[in-house]
Amino acid sequence: MNLKELADALGLSQTTVSRALNGYPEVSEGTRARVLNAARSFNYRPSTGARNLATGRSMAMRHIVPLSARHDMMNVIFSEFMSGTGEVYAEHGYDMIVSFVPKDKELQAYRDAVARGSVDGFMIHGPTRDDPRLPLLAELGVPFVVHGRSTGYNVPYAWLDVNNRRAIERATTYLIGLGHRRIGLVNGPEHMDFALRRREGYLTALASAGITADDALMTAGDLTEPQGYNAAQRMLGLSNPPTAFVASAILPTLGIRRAVEGRKLEVGRDISVICYDDKVSTLPNGDTAEPMFTAARSSVRDAGRRCAEILIDCINNPHLPLRQELWEAELILGGSTAVAKKEPTR
Repeated sequence: MNLKELADALGLSQTTVSRALNGYPEVSEGTRARVLNAARSFNYRPSTGARNLATGRSMAMRHIVPLSARHDMMNVIFSEFMSGTGEVYAEHGYDMIVSFVPKDKELQAYRDAVARGSVDGFMIHGPTRDDPRLPLLAELGVPFVVHGRSTGYNVPYAWLDVNNRRAIERATTYLIGLGHRRIGLVNGPEHMDFALRRREGYLTALASAGITADDALMTAGDLTEPQGYNAAQRMLGLSNPPTAFVASAILPTLGIRRAVEGRKLEVGRDISVICYDDKVSTLPNGDTAEPMFTAARSSVRDAGRRCAEILIDCINNPHLPLRQELWEAELILGGSTAVAKKEPTR
C-alpha cells in the first residue's frame, strides 16, 4: 500500500495523512491516532527517501552511549528506558539509532552526526555535573532532551528527572523514624548527577535528625549486585555496624541481602533495607501487593516514553518554551524494614 491508497482508504488528503504520520502539530490528536492505527492495520511503511524529502528531516533519533571502564551504562535500567523511548519513536515514525563510542570520542560523535545530517534529535543519558555535552549541543543547534539534569549548567534546556534528592531524603528519614541511627548508603557513581543528589538527600535527612554522618557508612560505585555485597560486607564488619541500608538501585540491594544472609541475619528483622526502585519489568521488586523491599519507586520505562514525547515536541514546536519536568518517587512499603533493634556498642 502506498500513501495515496492509505489516504483514499481513510477518506483524507495525502497531505493530511503525511503530516499525521510525521508528527506535525497542526494535525488533531484524533486524526493522528486514526491514521496511525490504519497504518499499523495495513502494515504501511512510508518510503524513507520520500519521507525525508517531504519533511526535510532524517526521521531518526540518536542515542550516543560512551564506553568506559569507569562506568557501564548498559544495564537493565538503561534497557527499560530505551524500551519506553522506542515505543514512542515507533508511534511517530522515527527510527532510533544507538551508537557506542569510546568515552574520549563522545563529543566528536555528536559533531559528526550533526555534520552528516543524519539525526533530528538527541537523547542524553547519565548527565554529570557541568556536563560538556549540553553546551556543545546548544551550540550545534540540534534539539535534545536530557534524562536527568546537570548541576552547574544553568542555560535552559529540556529535561525530565526524578527528584532524587527528595526520594533518598524521604527513605532515610523513614529509617530514622524506625529508630535507626547507623544507616549505610550504597550509592551510584558520584561523578553522575543523580548520585550526587541522592547523597545530598541522605546527608540532609541525617542532619535534620541531628545524626553525624560517618564516611565509613557511605560508598559509591557501579550499581551492581557485587557492589552491594562488598559494601555491606565491609560495613557489617565494622565495630559499630549499620542497622539499616539505603541503596541507590535494586541490583546492589540484592547484594546487600546476600551479605546480610551470609552472616545468618535476616533483612527486615535484623537489618532494614530501603532501595531506589526504577520499577524494571525484568527485575520486579516482588509482587506488587507485597514488595520484597521498601522502596522509593518510579518507572524508568514511563520516563523513557515521556522523554521521547518531549524530544518530538521540541522538534515539532521549536518556538515553544523548553519542557522541564521533575517527577516525585513514591515510597512503597515492603518486607525489608522494621523498628531498629538495640544498636551494638563499640
